[in-house]
Amino acid sequence: MTTPAEAPLEAPVIPYVDPHRRARSKARSRRDALIASVSTVVVFAILGYLVTASPGWPKVQETFFNLDEAVAAWPTLIKAFVLNIKIFLVAEFFILILSLLIALGRGLRAPVALPVRIMCTVYVDFFRGVPTILVILLLGFGVPALQLKGVTNSPVVWGTVALILSYTAYVAEVYRAGIESIHPSQRAAARSLGLSSMQTTRYVVLPQAVRRVIPPLLNDFIALQKETALVSLLGPIEVLRSAQINASANFNYTAYVVAALLFVAITLPLTRLTDWLQRRDTRRRMAGAM
Repeated sequence: MTTPAEAPLEAPVIPYVDPHRRARSKARSRRDALIASVSTVVVFAILGYLVTASPGWPKVQETFFNLDEAVAAWPTLIKAFVLNIKIFLVAEFFILILSLLIALGRGLRAPVALPVRIMCTVYVDFFRGVPTILVILLLGFGVPALQLKGVTNSPVVWGTVALILSYTAYVAEVYRAGIESIHPSQRAAARSLGLSSMQTTRYVVLPQAVRRVIPPLLNDFIALQKETALVSLLGPIEVLRSAQINASANFNYTAYVVAALLFVAITLPLTRLTDWLQRRDTRRRMAGAM
């Protein structure tokens, strides 16, 4: 009799894959890719023909797509666009911190923390209800009118503060949704191991919540990058105001197109990164459910 130790090892079972089926699948994938490419080229070719064949296209081309005007406006626009990037980076830094604090404040359950919850809720409700452009106008013109000693009257500063106040309310709700998506059993397990409520939030809840909300956070910051142009209402020479000055001086709107392309150059990589993170998160969830 053969003992278990002497029993021969079984070879791993390798699933059989029909080579003909695999070949048909590859051929179908190549055919689908070819059809998609051809249809895309045809559609854009038709659209391009309809636009360029229209009676007003020469005038539109001269007014909006003038290469000479684009080259002439480029140095001024790129220099002004640096201000947009600075506003975006400063605002993003403070938004990430303040919104997390507000989200945590809204999640406090202790009776003594009721005033904190009320203030955080009122803040979120107010700034989500007021259009960002109104916040910029109210702060940018209202605070300097008070003539407060020791307080700057810089329109760049107050435009940035307005963006921070407005977007902090939106991002706080993104954080709160991520925190509330963590199953209560996670907290219960952490508390059973001896962690305090603060430690549970810091070491168990927040790491998971932040990882889940990265894609929507990136979407909000894509919108923030575009809305830095609203600061031009207060007078700073950022890219939109620079394009307006150029258009007024030359009676040509090519500078607007160049400014739009600059925003696209910044937001497009963030958009693709957001899509990739969402696909990765979906694959991870599906793998965990199997």
